[in-house]
Amino acid sequence: MIRSSSIRQDEKRTALSFKVQGLVASTLLVLALLGGAPATTAQTLDDAVSAWKRGDYAAAIETFSVFVEQGSALAQFRLGAMYEEGQGVPQDDGEAVRWYRLAAEQGHAKAQFRLGFMYVEGRGVPQDDGEAVRWYRLAAEQGNALAQGWLGFMYEEGRGVPQDDGEAVRWYRLAAEQGDADAQVNLGVMYEEGRGVPQDDGEAVRWYRLAADQGDADAQYWLGVMYEEGRGVPRDDVQAHKWYNLAASRISSSDQRRDRVVKARNRVGRKMTRTQLAEAQRLAREWRPKPSAAQDVPDR
Repeated sequence: MIRSSSIRQDEKRTALSFKVQGLVASTLLVLALLGGAPATTAQTLDDAVSAWKRGDYAAAIETFSVFVEQGSALAQFRLGAMYEEGQGVPQDDGEAVRWYRLAAEQGHAKAQFRLGFMYVEGRGVPQDDGEAVRWYRLAAEQGNALAQGWLGFMYEEGRGVPQDDGEAVRWYRLAAEQGDADAQVNLGVMYEEGRGVPQDDGEAVRWYRLAADQGDADAQYWLGVMYEEGRGVPRDDVQAHKWYNLAASRISSSDQRRDRVVKARNRVGRKMTRTQLAEAQRLAREWRPKPSAAQDVPDR
């Protein structure tokens, strides 16, 4: 999400207010297009979320619209997400931004993060890194791990803020400690390269492993590199092949990263005995992802 971290320093760079007036009218228009009847007051936000989760988008929109009239930030956020994804409504980034902004201005952290992302991508709004940083920071200060990771990236790249590796590390760490795999990979990169922190291969391996254990392909690749080169861990071709193999299995054939990972796996494989190769393949087959310790930030 944050970026492709599956390339070293030279390789890494080549390889992630409106008021309710008027909004109610647009919601009613959506309902008319969907043929939906007005929701009853007995319906709740939980009903709407449940409908959304099971793919009953018409029912979800019906109920969300009632709570939008009441100024519910959760309903505004959910409608924004449905417009962004085209779930039950025509995909419309401008409408998504409109709903996200309403919720974000009420302090809804997920909406703040999504609004920041829309500014980064220039979707539904003119591209504006400064505005992205502003909304990321508001969400990050509420503990939103995705926003913290993206804010770290903005500091690392100097986008919308002065470039600052120390600040990048600070925000990556906050997200990584919540279990965000992208932030864990990026924090590992910072330790491997000694940027914003003292260079420390052992710490790099620790963060790569946490993300790799969740199934992050970039982390699995980099953990394979560390085992192949004996950096932060004893050199071990069996472990290197295992992690390269797992990474390759998680990257689609159309992704340019896959060729690099497959070449690394084959390079190590050519140095291994048949017994070692069989062991590495067995370890890859038996590997299972570990659940993240991160807790999803509640919508409310």
